[in-house]
Amino acid sequence: MLPYHDALARLLAAARPVGKERVSVDQSAGRVLAEDLVARAPMPAFDHSSMDGYAVRAADFEGAGPFEVPVVGESSAGGERPALAPKTACRIFTGARLPEGADAVIMQENVERRGDVIVMREAPRAGAWIRLRGSDLAEGAAAITRGTRMTPGHAALAAALDRPFVLVAQRPVVTILCSGDELRSPGEPGNPGSIAESNGVFVAAAARQIGAIARVGAYVPDDLDVARAAVVEALRGSDLVVTIGGVSVGDRDVMRPAFEAAGVTLDFWRVAIKPGKPIAVGRAGDTHVLGLPGNPASASLTWLLFGAPLVRALQGDPAPLPRRERVVVVGAYERTPGREEFVRARIEPGAGPTRARILPNQASGAVTSFAEAEVLVVVPASQGRVEEGSELDAIRIDAF
Repeated sequence: MLPYHDALARLLAAARPVGKERVSVDQSAGRVLAEDLVARAPMPAFDHSSMDGYAVRAADFEGAGPFEVPVVGESSAGGERPALAPKTACRIFTGARLPEGADAVIMQENVERRGDVIVMREAPRAGAWIRLRGSDLAEGAAAITRGTRMTPGHAALAAALDRPFVLVAQRPVVTILCSGDELRSPGEPGNPGSIAESNGVFVAAAARQIGAIARVGAYVPDDLDVARAAVVEALRGSDLVVTIGGVSVGDRDVMRPAFEAAGVTLDFWRVAIKPGKPIAVGRAGDTHVLGLPGNPASASLTWLLFGAPLVRALQGDPAPLPRRERVVVVGAYERTPGREEFVRARIEPGAGPTRARILPNQASGAVTSFAEAEVLVVVPASQGRVEEGSELDAIRIDAF
């Protein structure tokens, strides 16, 4: 069995971005940027007021106030830039261009207006309530770098850079095949031994959250010929084919031989992790193939550990792996050393070091544990019992 980090390195070494496309800036959030966005002009493009008030020349006022100043002209957002005569004030509104000659703005709350005259109690300070040209970004400055996963804030910044469209990575197409005679759709009738399929729901939802186009195929029975045909069909038009179930060594585990019959070259099979040891990884041409185990916790975990980083890498994400952090373990955990284990836990509220409480049900067949879990506590392969209060690495599930 391969250690987890070796297996992941081999998987990601073969990952290449699937392509690029231009999208409207208002559709760019969640997509991975495929170009550097550079400020083509200073931002803001001109000096302007950050408040409603009056624009003045600070040097016109010396000594102690109050000062009476005539109001001459007005500058409004989007309007023309007026000139400021010496020892006068110009009415100005938020976002309006600073009048020529002005170098300060007095907030309207700090003056008394008497017809065409204002009274100021204190001398203005040069630069007050002014946003200077280029104070956000200088012309030629890098605003958003390639490989950034765009947030709504990034989309707004791109729009402010006057970019109606941005170049992003194409969304990888992920086809999911769920294997097993026992499967049925949730809510559908079935025999007493049938199971409502849930693994495909997890994988599809998780894949969509990180930018993939996920499609779930028809359930695949435990029949080699049918499984081979399903894999062949799934490979068409997919960047990644994920199968769930049927990759172990049981008499009815048909997915691994179906891969080989469909022309998939397996890179490795079985990884030294718990849960989720029987995972198959391969390729058919440019299409990646992941064969995940069928137990719910194993399927969910192996998708997070292998599928999620792969989908990120297929989008050109320069940091496809989630960040790890140290946590203090709440609750002891008995285990047999030999495989690196990812233990499901919840974050305990409170100040101080992050505390993670181990969930009581760590069975690979448990569906409830990933619904409750917030973090995976990483137990090294060589370690046996995990003591309460010990410190270990952990990965927040939402970081995937």
